[in-house]
Amino acid sequence: MITRRSLLQHGACAAGFNLMAGSALAAPSAKMQGFRYPEEAGPHERTFMQWPVSRKVYDDAVFLEMLQKTIAVIANSISGFEPVVMLMDKSHQMQARKLLGAAVEIWDIATDDLWARDSGPSFVINTSGAIALTQFNFNGWGNKQVHGNDGKIAAKIAERLGLQIFDNGLVGEAGGVESDGAGTLIAHESSWVNPNRNKGGREQVEKLLLEAMGGERMIWAPGIKGADITDYHIDALARFVKPGMVVLQLPDEVDPNDPWSRSAFETYDILIANTDYSKRAMELVLLPEPVNIRVKSDDFVASYVNYYVCNGAVIASNFGDKNADAEAAATLAKLYPDREIVVLNTDPVGEVGGGIHCATHQQPRV
Repeated sequence: MITRRSLLQHGACAAGFNLMAGSALAAPSAKMQGFRYPEEAGPHERTFMQWPVSRKVYDDAVFLEMLQKTIAVIANSISGFEPVVMLMDKSHQMQARKLLGAAVEIWDIATDDLWARDSGPSFVINTSGAIALTQFNFNGWGNKQVHGNDGKIAAKIAERLGLQIFDNGLVGEAGGVESDGAGTLIAHESSWVNPNRNKGGREQVEKLLLEAMGGERMIWAPGIKGADITDYHIDALARFVKPGMVVLQLPDEVDPNDPWSRSAFETYDILIANTDYSKRAMELVLLPEPVNIRVKSDDFVASYVNYYVCNGAVIASNFGDKNADAEAAATLAKLYPDREIVVLNTDPVGEVGGGIHCATHQQPRV
């Protein structure tokens, strides 16, 4: 099994994407047309998810079945609050329907893996009530894995919904950038200013990212290249709650021998020293780092921050650390007082390097 947290390679080596390609520059951007990527807490039309099936990634059939059951639990939980569409090839639908509740709709769009945040549709809206997609040209996190079906999903969704799709040539994943919906973006450079995705420097990549998301101000932190398959996606560490407020997961103190700890505190220091597009100081809210967790593995991702905000609820994970689990749930309840906090055991998703946010992507209601 190839986890997103590991450095195991499958498929082609990183080739990147030439930002100077004429076709990329000729394509209109979302921002140029007055569109922006809204903050997740806004009202949703539906949630998109992807059914994991790739035996190239998951060679253990028993584990793949456990993972599918966990994805079904997440989908069924969200469907109690808003419509959910599960994407998969029709050959898997009969078996999947045994696990999915009747409220979960299935669309015949072939998938490889579950990471809808990265390869699924990224919607942008404008002030006139129009909706479109912005294309991130998913390439398997820098060609570390081959995802032939997943790389086509965004375009297929746009075609099915009859929506315009913007593509300015940027390569990356929506899990690698956080937007407050009001002009400010935060990201780790390691996920974007990286030759396995984009060959431009930071200034050039920033311009394209702001164009793709309809943003005005970019706050960068270095992140970590090469330590996990995503090159350290920001949504495992820091998330916008609303404009001017970011929630982060941090241990009690920095561990100088742990690159993840050093990088997390570095991101914290950069955010606390910055202001957003509206010149507001960034209010930072901390979530604990779970220690006594159920799964003991270097590849396991135990991120409370990787929750998903849907209509009327926050869908979050617990990890078996009684005190940290309770503290995280209580903090989320304070941050989202008008929403139900639904806490799930999603350990199989954590074992392959992600969380609930990684497995979901919202379509905003317009």
